[in-house]
Amino acid sequence: MSTTELPASHAELMDGVYRWQRHIYDLTRKYYLLGRDRLIDGLDVPPGGTVLELGCGTGRNIVLAARRYPGARFFGLDISAEMLETAGAAIAREGLSGKVDLARGDATDFDTKALFGVERFDRVFVSYSLSMIPGWEKTVSAALAALAPGGSLHVVDFGQQEGLPRWFRALLRGWLRKFHVEPRASLRDVLESESQRAGATFRFRTLYRGYAWLAIIKTAI
Repeated sequence: MSTTELPASHAELMDGVYRWQRHIYDLTRKYYLLGRDRLIDGLDVPPGGTVLELGCGTGRNIVLAARRYPGARFFGLDISAEMLETAGAAIAREGLSGKVDLARGDATDFDTKALFGVERFDRVFVSYSLSMIPGWEKTVSAALAALAPGGSLHVVDFGQQEGLPRWFRALLRGWLRKFHVEPRASLRDVLESESQRAGATFRFRTLYRGYAWLAIIKTAI
């Protein structure tokens, strides 16, 4: 597992938030981090492909994706050493240590060549992490820069709950703030703008009446 220079305040914040939460994270989050499995199913990783997850957390998604695409190689990046400890244990427990590499790093500014020895990836995905990352727009740019020609970026995160009752939105936002999570109102606009800048195609879906947003940016070959 590799390390890089990290923004200390955010790294320490995430370690503090998840030092104990990581032990029950997957059990509790399965009820409201909706759309993650749909993202994994839609990765459509080519045989022998490479996949990078930014903000891999406990390793839940990368383990499922590695099972779903057994011929691919997976890489996970997270700023929290606490989460990476849990992810590493999960990956070892599943017998996937030989096909999944983890590194500690900042998702807004990373060097995958230095961290993993891999410069470009066939797929990059970000699941419910942009809503926690300061300067998250830089993560979108960095993710696109890490794609190989013909590769795709897959994003799922909280939407604006536009089709849900106002009282539900208020309760959800209050709960999320306890974990330093903020749904990004401009997420769709930023993803679409970045896809245009990169000359890529852009697909966007609202899930569960706007509870979650799912997007795919595919670069040209």
